[in-house]
Parts: sequence; structure tokens; C-alpha cells
Amino acid sequence: MSTPQEIVERALAASRTDGCIVVVTSLRTANIRWANNTVTTSGATEALSWFVVAVVGESAGTVESTSADPADIEAAVRAAERSARDAGPARDASDLVTGSADDDFGLPPAPSGFGVYDTLIPSLATAFDAATSRGQILYGFARHETATLYLGSSTGLRRRWVQPTGTVEVNAKSADLARSAWAGRSTDDFTDVDVAGLADALSERLGWAERAIDLPAGRYDTVLPPTAVADLLIYQAWSAGARPAYEGRSAFSAPGGGTKLGERLTGLPLTLFSDPTVDPIRSAPFVVAAGSGDEVSVFDNGAPVDRSELVSDGVISGLIHTRASAREYGAAFRPPADNLLLTGGDPALSPTDLVRGVERGLLLTSLWYIRTVDPMTLLLTGLTRDGVFLVENGEIVGAVNNFRFNMSPLDVLRQARQVSASERTLPREWSDWFTRTSMPAVRVDGFNMSSVSQAR
Repeated sequence: MSTPQEIVERALAASRTDGCIVVVTSLRTANIRWANNTVTTSGATEALSWFVVAVVGESAGTVESTSADPADIEAAVRAAERSARDAGPARDASDLVTGSADDDFGLPPAPSGFGVYDTLIPSLATAFDAATSRGQILYGFARHETATLYLGSSTGLRRRWVQPTGTVEVNAKSADLARSAWAGRSTDDFTDVDVAGLADALSERLGWAERAIDLPAGRYDTVLPPTAVADLLIYQAWSAGARPAYEGRSAFSAPGGGTKLGERLTGLPLTLFSDPTVDPIRSAPFVVAAGSGDEVSVFDNGAPVDRSELVSDGVISGLIHTRASAREYGAAFRPPADNLLLTGGDPALSPTDLVRGVERGLLLTSLWYIRTVDPMTLLLTGLTRDGVFLVENGEIVGAVNNFRFNMSPLDVLRQARQVSASERTLPREWSDWFTRTSMPAVRVDGFNMSSVSQAR
């Protein structure tokens, strides 16, 4: 069995073309699931996967593998080289990134295991006891993974990065299953997660839901919690590729040509950015890309990732550039990072404070099933989930039916009335792919609930 470093070096040694990049990921996971106020399953896994990018002139081909057998490594390199020869010149072709070796490149993959749950499990037991005494039921799961990345290239670059990722999601239901509430947290190691505290907060929401109110579709002043703001703005970040904007096929394209860089979205001093150095949501400081698209390029593997602002003080200020698109449009290289932050809210305001300011409107718990309606306006649709509450004169007076919404994240920023302090949050819809966000709650004027949903 080859180590990750041996896979890198064997693949590079087998290369017979103009360039080669190898990225190996060692992934170690541990998870716990629970239902009906008891732990039901747990498990731990170890997996190794890797991909090789072969470069032939201005063409590239990628092959993925999970085999550490030396014979399979060479076969994967040959297959990538054939793919590159068949692909033809790539629009994103660039010289491969150069550099030296990270000091820790020779270290083994970082460990993981059930020890990471040492603080979570006692809190979980307390939550189960409290839920049982209240006649409520808890469901949920916690997962933790430690990914150790090894990147090597034929130009001498050797990079290593260890990325811990932890999430916990809790659903509380009434005994008749008619009422439900959800909460989720993103964490590195669960030392900052109090499941018993989460369950107490969910119990309060179940109490709010004892009064059910039917409400028609319409536009409502709505308080979006940080998790819902994250789900919407992640989509905005994913849609901020520079090339689609310049080519007139995105919400960031200006009518008649050019881009919307410089357009003011809001008078509030909001800044949307990614930055791999921000604690506690640090992410890989270099590009890792198994395939090319509008926002990433396989030729950029290993290139440094820095702070990248998409919105600055309320103004659209940046788009995502590969090195190739940056050269083409005379802009700075601006790769995406694996985190996203929105800052500029009032540090004195909490989500609860935003609710107190609503004369008549809604408080959401979370959004799900988010899909694109119109990429040219970034109009999204989706459903509310696990609790929508009617607010009157700053007080929550009951739970209303779920809705389908139609709203663009750009309009969320344009129609933002009040913004709270930012906090680390877990996006619910995208938590399988994107967990490192820091977002505020946002009170939005006229959030469009387009129809009533019978989804529960």
C-alpha cells in the first residue's frame, strides 16, 4: 500500500508529457446518528482518493482513482495523458504553478476518531433526558471528517493541508410529530457545540408552534436567520464567475456589455468575501481543482488563495477569475476559497433584536430545496422548513404554514433593512458541500413568498 506522498511521487515519475499534477486526499471520518431520544448508529471510515492531471501542450486530461497499487498509479497517468491528447486546446490553459515543498509535506495524514465527540456525547445525553421529560423527540446526526490533502506537480510544487470539518444537526419534534424545529452548527472539533442548549432553544420554538395560523402567499418583512442567509449567499458566490459575466450570461452581466462591477446593492456597509486565513473557518490556502469550469481551472492547482471580496461596503466589487480569465480581461487572479463571510451588520444587534423590530412579518427557521429560476437575475426558488413564525409588534404569535419563495440573493442585499452581528453558522441546504460560513441575520423588506406549500 502506497502512502499519499508515494502516490504523488510515483505518478509524477510515470509522467511522459509536458506537465503533471497529482492531488491525494486522505479522508478519515466518524459519525453518530440518533432518533427517538437515543443513539441509533455510529461508524468510522478511512478512505483515500486521488486524481492526476496530465498536460499536453495547451490541453489537459484528468483521471480519478482510489487505488494505491503502483501498477494502477501508472495506468491512471497513461489514461490522463490519453484524455489530454483527445481534449484539444483548453481555453484556461496556463503554465503550471511553480514553487517548493511545504515543510510538513512528509507528515502522515492527520488522525480522526470518536475522541472528537468527548464533549458532545455528555451534552447529547442531557438533551435526550430533557426532551423525554418534555414529551419531545430528538433526531439528528453529527459527522466529523479530517481531510489531509497532498498536492504535487512536475514543476516541483509540494503542498499539504489538513482540513477538519464537523457538523451537527438536531431536529426536535412534538410527541404527535405535528410540530418540528431544526438547528445546525458548524465546528472543527465540537468543543464549542452544546447540543443540550440547542435542544432547549428548539423546545421554545415548538412552544411557539402550539398556535397554528394559516397565512396566504405574499411579500412579507422577513427575518432570515444566519443559516438561511448563508444558503442564499453561497449561491451568489458560486455564480460570481468573471467569464460568464463578461460574456453576458450571468446576473453580473451589464445590459449592453461589460459587468456590474461598481453597482451599489445597498446603502448598508455590507461586505461579502472569502478568506482562507480567517479563524475559526480557515480553509485551504491553495487551489485544488479536479476539473475546469468558469470559476476554477486545473492549470491553477497549487496557486495561492487570498482574501477575495465580491461585495465591498454594499457595492459589487469583485468576480471570480482563473489565471486565464484574469489575463484575458486584465484583472487580478481571484480564486474562490472554501469559506464565505458577510460582515458589516450592527454588532449590537442579535437575530432576536431584529424580530423585535418587525411590526408584522415573518421569522424563518431555514430554507431547503433551493434551485435556480433565472440565472440572469439570480432568481432562486425553494421552500421554508421546520418553522415559519408570524411576528406582530415584535412578538412571535404563532407558527404559519410553509411557503415556496422566489427571491434573488442580490435582492436580499438590496432589500436588507437591518443586519445583525455575524456569527459562525451552518448552511442547511448546502451543508454537504460548504460548511465554513459566518453570516448575520438579515431583516428583508418584502421577501417574496410566492405560494403556500403543504410540505411539512
